[in-house]
Amino acid sequence: MAEPTDRTGAAPRRIAVLGAGSWGTTFALVLARAGADVVLWARREEVAREIRDRHTSTAYLGERELPASITATADVAEALAGVDGTDRVDGTNGIDGIVLAVPAQSLRQNLGEWRAACGTGDALPEVPVLSLIKGIERGTDARMSQVIEDAGGVDRARIAVLSGPNLSAEIAAAEPCASVVAAHDEDLARELAHWCAGPAFRAYTSNDVVGVEIAGATKNVVALGVGAAAGLDFGDNARASLITRGLAEIARLGAAAGADPATFAGLAGMGDLVATCASPLSRNFRLGRALGEGMSIDDAVRAVGQTAEGVATARAVADIAERLGIDMPITRSVVDVVDGGREIGEATAALLARSVRPE
Repeated sequence: MAEPTDRTGAAPRRIAVLGAGSWGTTFALVLARAGADVVLWARREEVAREIRDRHTSTAYLGERELPASITATADVAEALAGVDGTDRVDGTNGIDGIVLAVPAQSLRQNLGEWRAACGTGDALPEVPVLSLIKGIERGTDARMSQVIEDAGGVDRARIAVLSGPNLSAEIAAAEPCASVVAAHDEDLARELAHWCAGPAFRAYTSNDVVGVEIAGATKNVVALGVGAAAGLDFGDNARASLITRGLAEIARLGAAAGADPATFAGLAGMGDLVATCASPLSRNFRLGRALGEGMSIDDAVRAVGQTAEGVATARAVADIAERLGIDMPITRSVVDVVDGGREIGEATAALLARSVRPE
């Protein structure tokens, strides 16, 4: 296989994707289609073994065949071997970048375990790190790039985040998709956008890390509310109203946090919000629908079967909004349901009973 290159001649030949769930495995496929060799780290050996031996991940991508350029391991030290630029034991070159695709609330713990396993001491290896994670850490209210910098010991100049309408089933099927890669360093954003550039995956760049992360995390909370409206058999008017007012909440929070307002009209804002709130492929929408249909939060989580980041993120988003003095009624209603046990119909009625005010 020829060495993959991008327009700058600097695309990595080997990328480690840490997290072999549906989005991590799908993004590994995106990277492979763009010409990279990918090693996936899976927490469970049986998942890694299936990818190595059968070139499938039936739990997440069904019987879709993965290319031979994707391999997998349950040993994170093996996944990250050779990151210092030395040759691996098998004679291949070390990786050139790391992609993170684990649940938001486990990222800090994972980073500590990965550093210990690799013997890297106070920091992850000095390669670019791209986060696919859309969430806010509970307890600290930290964005994922902040957790990576803090718990991973990674210089923020090497951290980028990817967001946008990222329904993994469609992307795995090579249906057209656009996303945005944001980094404080514009050259880094451009380099990492080339990692995943392909005929069906278009990557734009941004330097608004704050806005992209806030949009990516908060839209999951709004999607829970929109899904609940669908489960309550509310019509398209109600759902469109929730999406629109949800975007207003996201933009208010982002502006107060120092984000670029234009970000919320783009792929990470409106684009991701519409996809997440309108598609049954969205975990957060499906979980919200289950709540609207009368399931308890625990039963709804079990029914979805995969991590719906909006459940854990809702409280963190509400805490940030309270600290910044931002009114986020949809978010507060979601928190009342998923954290406070409030009945979904009661929460909806309270939203509709809010006093008249300017839009």
